[in-house]
Amino acid sequence: MQTQTVVIADDEVQLDGDLTIPTDAHAIVVFVHGSGSSRLSPRNQHVAQVLQEAGFATLLFDLLTAQEQRIDAASAEYRFNIPLLARRLESVLDWLLSREDTRSLTVGLFGASTGAAAALVAAADLLDEVGAVVSRGGRPDLARDALTQVEAPTLLIVGELDDDVIRLNQLAAGQLRCEHRLMIVADATHLFEEPGTLDHAARLACDWFLAKLMPPIG
Repeated sequence: MQTQTVVIADDEVQLDGDLTIPTDAHAIVVFVHGSGSSRLSPRNQHVAQVLQEAGFATLLFDLLTAQEQRIDAASAEYRFNIPLLARRLESVLDWLLSREDTRSLTVGLFGASTGAAAALVAAADLLDEVGAVVSRGGRPDLARDALTQVEAPTLLIVGELDDDVIRLNQLAAGQLRCEHRLMIVADATHLFEEPGTLDHAARLACDWFLAKLMPPIG
């Protein structure tokens, strides 16, 4: 299993990414990082490793350019611009379809924080391209009207001690019309920094993607 650094270009920007494709992969999970983060998020990298070991290809990429990240760090100008983040993600999914080594892979989206909203907007816009969505500590409420249009099975994972985000996820779940589930990870705060909590979230995500993206055995 090897990871290659890739550059994903659209009409506006070039985005850096890390693409890993295990042998005989049938599906790929695209990570959509959250507020003030990047493809180097240690939490998303940990989840990606769990998925890779289960046979999934993964793509972690930067939603913002280096210059945009510097501006956002000072002003938070971009992190809540969900339409922009969703457009960037949709360009990335088009890029995957253009590649010989990824075009046949079923796509899942793993969103964290505001990235979860971008993932859900993209899933609503690209109904035929997204097979499943997982949100970890996400803000699915920020997807707003797109929530009613999502058809991909959606798992919302929230820490037990993240009270405000639990409430926002409950509100979002009430608007989803697709198959969905809200899972609460015991003793976890927003960033799942407590021992064992990130592993628990990663396993929940892996099981969801295995059930929704991988072909049946036999």
